[in-house]
Amino acid sequence: MTPILPMMQHEGLSLAAGGWLAAANYLGYFAGALSTIWIDVDASRAIRAALLAIALATLAMGFVDGFAAWLALRALAGVASAWVLVFVSAWTLERLAERGRPRLSGVLYAGVGTGVAIAGLGCLVVMQAGASAAAAWLSLGALALVAAAAIWTPFSFEPRASPRAAPAAPPRPLSWPLILSYGAYGFGYIVPATFLPAMARRIVADPLAFGSAWPVFGAAAALSTLVAASAGAATQPRRVWMASMLLMAIGVAAPLVVPGLAGILVSAVLVGATFVTITLAGMQEARRLHGAAARPLMAAMTSAFALGQLAGPILVALVEKLPQGFTAVLVAAAAALLAGAAALAIRSRGTLSRAPGGL
Repeated sequence: MTPILPMMQHEGLSLAAGGWLAAANYLGYFAGALSTIWIDVDASRAIRAALLAIALATLAMGFVDGFAAWLALRALAGVASAWVLVFVSAWTLERLAERGRPRLSGVLYAGVGTGVAIAGLGCLVVMQAGASAAAAWLSLGALALVAAAAIWTPFSFEPRASPRAAPAAPPRPLSWPLILSYGAYGFGYIVPATFLPAMARRIVADPLAFGSAWPVFGAAAALSTLVAASAGAATQPRRVWMASMLLMAIGVAAPLVVPGLAGILVSAVLVGATFVTITLAGMQEARRLHGAAARPLMAAMTSAFALGQLAGPILVALVEKLPQGFTAVLVAAAAALLAGAAALAIRSRGTLSRAPGGL
């Protein structure tokens, strides 16, 4: 929704209403992440169903009108998005580990930034053509359907049956420092991730100028994830996570200290370059700690992330009309990121030197 929000605002949607639409999406994401903890479903079927649901919910945004319907569709897309992240992470990281190719995890998570960049460029084309927000939803929904069809087959394979089932390992306690830090990351990144084009639109009216923030964000996300996966083999995932949280905090605060569109673009680069890298490092750290049984920890981390990102747009909607309200939310987001990095540092003092493996 982020690159379409300026178009929806031009058609009469308030920034607060946009915040509630984003919150509906993140509430669905939270519900979807929680459900993956308890639902026992084949990962390949879950992935395919979720990809199809995202595409159809995106398409439907262009066909239906009415705020209540939009809320429901954004919530459905959120549920499906959480399923994709958790099940694809578990499914793919396990197979890469089996094949001894963990560095290819960067290709998986680079998909997020690639999708962001493509969506941003697509919306730039739609805006330059003078088309409506509905046209943007329909275009991106159709593109999502094509993409889902293109990758349908790899996820259609049934899991291999082992000749003798291994005894179930006892459940391991969840790592609360990781869960809470991942939640802080969700809150810290979501304000710029949701409102960067809208923030830029307040500064400059040219769609080509304010619309560039989101493609820059996505390109930085895709490239940084590939770099982190290929160059970070000797670096512990938790260290990458901590460093990324610090850089993201600087990016979140950039519009407050760097005036004009330059501050927006600095934010787009720094937040974009770190938000998927943190996802990559977080999922890698969960697998490093729990191995093949990491899905419950991944799901708990994703649930905390969803709560954090749910809080961001709700706060924006509540304080939008207050003096310096948006500034206060950015300050709170940067502070949350710094606190999350500190928690990881305190927790890891005695463990990093002994931890095997990395990105």
